Amino acid sequence: MDRLIHGTAAEGTVRLIAAVTTDTVAEAVRRHETSPTASAALGRMLTGAALMGASLKDFDRLTLRIDSDGPIGGVVSEANNMGGVRGYVRNPLAELPPKDNGKFDVAGVVGNGMFHVIRESGFDLGLHREPYVGSVPIQSGEIAEDLAFYFAKSEQIPSAVLLGVLLQRSEPFVSASGGVLIQMMPGVNDHIVTMIEDTVAHAPHLTSMIKDGATPEDLVRLVLGVIEFDVLGEKEVAFRCTCSIERAFTMVEALGRDEVGAMLQEDEGAVMTCGFCNETYRLDGADLEKILENLE
Repeated sequence: MDRLIHGTAAEGTVRLIAAVTTDTVAEAVRRHETSPTASAALGRMLTGAALMGASLKDFDRLTLRIDSDGPIGGVVSEANNMGGVRGYVRNPLAELPPKDNGKFDVAGVVGNGMFHVIRESGFDLGLHREPYVGSVPIQSGEIAEDLAFYFAKSEQIPSAVLLGVLLQRSEPFVSASGGVLIQMMPGVNDHIVTMIEDTVAHAPHLTSMIKDGATPEDLVRLVLGVIEFDVLGEKEVAFRCTCSIERAFTMVEALGRDEVGAMLQEDEGAVMTCGFCNETYRLDGADLEKILENLE
């Protein structure tokens, strides 16, 4: 089971969130059949959304979206405050050769563009309030750096973000995934900041530790070093999509009588695939006839 924790350190002047997301990312990769580098990009975005989603209120939704000119075309991930995440890449087969150090060229596959953070309150209650949208230019395409840049520029919160995905050649392909978000709040001691910066700069790879069984608490210790911290809460993280056969019916019904009638006459049914989870829903002729009855 994937887990996320959130807490504080240094008398509340440091905020921390850490998560192990191996199973979550593996499920996304399985569903979308992404290439290795696209899998790394998607995994980082899903983990980043999970970390940010920890601060959401009930019925709120967070979306991270990259619009870029690289081979991947863009990446989207969503999270809620219950630990549910979902996401996709626009070109799941996008791939580039590894970098000279052997690591995935996520920056190359992402390219240049914009990084967007969208917060919607009361979404699941149908309130349809105006969402908050923060956007910054992509700085590196490595995603963790771009997320840290967003916090610094749009929310004026100095942050350290670590995101990692480790792949293997056989299923489930994702052998480790996780991340840490550390934020410096007003009043933080400069010495504490320097200690954290030094520890982060010399920290080993998160994914190596996760593969060896590290917990979210272990990841926080890795980043904070000797600084003590308090865990305020935890939750399960999992790949969860909000699509359903009922929503498929609603979407087809929204097309209107003429369009549904044409689908019934020409195709004797309808097939819909969710972009977030790749689940396919099939409506047969009887289903379309029922929809037409509802539209009378």
